[in-house]
This record gives sequence, structure tokens and C-alpha cells, in this order.
Amino acid sequence: MARIHARTKGKSGSTRPVEADLSFVQYKKKEVEALIVKLVKEDYKKPSEVGLILRDSYGIPSIKLITGRTISKILEENKLSLDVPEDLASLVSKVKSLKKHLESNTRDTHNKRGLILIESKIRRLVKYYKKNGRIASNWSY
Repeated sequence: MARIHARTKGKSGSTRPVEADLSFVQYKKKEVEALIVKLVKEDYKKPSEVGLILRDSYGIPSIKLITGRTISKILEENKLSLDVPEDLASLVSKVKSLKKHLESNTRDTHNKRGLILIESKIRRLVKYYKKNGRIASNWSY
């Protein structure tokens, strides 16, 4: 897959085995869903944090293979989902920190360009999420 703002193809990440062997997982579908809800209610708001905890502490390699749904879908069904999708929220926080940096370092041209690229990613994501109904049609950052 090609990169957005570079002329290179980039490197792919790790690949999962073709046949998923989940025989070592001790948790059933309902138990995994209960764990997800419990972790979100405790304090882990982001689905990626929940996935990392389930992988590292509970030994669950893939929630989607066990439950048939993603963590975000499970949270939506239990009315615990975030107002703004996680990827969009992380890009907005990155822009905030970059703008703070550029206030004190006004001649940092490399990060000025980085800010432009991040804002263009945000615009594309907002357009996609508004079209699919994931965020309100009048949402703006």
C-alpha cells in the first residue's frame, strides 16, 4: 500500500497466520465482551488500549476472531463508544501539541509542513466520517 504524502510504497506490518488457531484462548465470547465493558468502565477509554490490555494481560490475540466484532462495535452496542473516533481524536491532539511547539519555534519549517499534512488528514477523515454518519454533520475541529 502506498503512503499518503510520500512517493514510496512503505513496508507492511506483520501478518497473521492464514488459519487462526485460538485453541489456547481460555475465554468465551461472552466473557471477552464482559472484559471489554469492564475495562472501559474502569478507565481505559480508547479501544486500542483495551485491545493491548486484553492481548498482554489476558492472552487474547484477536477479539474479532473470538467475538466476530471489533472492540468499537462492542462498545457501540453497550453505549460506551467515544464521541469522536479514536484516530481522529489522536490527530487532533497531535495538531494541538504541534501548534504549541510552533508558537515558540516559529522558524521550524519542517514541522510547519507536518502540520499542513496532519490537517489535510483530518479533513479527509472528517469528510469520510460525516458521510458514514460516525460524527455529526456540523462537527468541526
